[in-house]
Amino acid sequence: MLPISDSDLRRRTRPYINVSLIILCGVIFVYELMLGELDRTIFFYQFGLIPSEVAQGINYELLIGPTGQMLDIASPVPNWATMFTSMFIHGDWMHFGFNMLFLWVFGDNVEDRFGHFKYLLFYLAAGVAAVWLQVVIDTSSQIPTIGASGAIAGVLGAYLFLYPLSRIRTAVIFLFIYFIRIPAFLLLGFWFLLQFFGGIGSLGPSSQTGGVAYWAHIGGFIFGAVVVILYLIVNRQSQWPRGPSGGRIDEPELPQYWRGRPL
Repeated sequence: MLPISDSDLRRRTRPYINVSLIILCGVIFVYELMLGELDRTIFFYQFGLIPSEVAQGINYELLIGPTGQMLDIASPVPNWATMFTSMFIHGDWMHFGFNMLFLWVFGDNVEDRFGHFKYLLFYLAAGVAAVWLQVVIDTSSQIPTIGASGAIAGVLGAYLFLYPLSRIRTAVIFLFIYFIRIPAFLLLGFWFLLQFFGGIGSLGPSSQTGGVAYWAHIGGFIFGAVVVILYLIVNRQSQWPRGPSGGRIDEPELPQYWRGRPL
């Protein structure tokens, strides 16, 4: 299932930060495509987050290449900084495309609700929370964790509790392509369950072989959900809005002229 749009919602502001994040990820991905396969792997090790580096304070400087040669993978940034640089790196077209699609569909309205600067802080914090859970799950992993998925998962968790009844226009591919409108709580709830069961299945020695960082997705999603729940409590707003707009008032409701006696 691929989300296409959330036309139920109207923005009050332009999503400058969300668009800027997509552009930045796009520029870096184009740079990656310009690198050869070996240089791209070195780039991933230099700027991706390696759990054992962060958890154990190890600094890897050399990597054994495919033909036995020694490759220089010393990172030009501190280990902690890779928690941020890793958010803007993607492994291939599918990884990049799916992430940017989800960010495009769901990020703009979360930014509209939080405000530009707070949204940027939230996005980065969600990404950090995501990679930390991945690190905790496997502190010995030497596989670089890359991608915006964890931060975007935080956006999805926030969207779920801000606009649970928003109907998402979704492309369902099964023999043919069907377009249907699915409530956000069903679509995102199903997505989270897929990540959770994927995360359970990834536990064990096989995690060293790489693959999808399910626990980063789970960590980011939970972080986003918790932040919004606290946000709604502090602002004394309903935890479950009655309409697609999440209780947001886009325009003041004006009294209507009535041609008769008051009842």
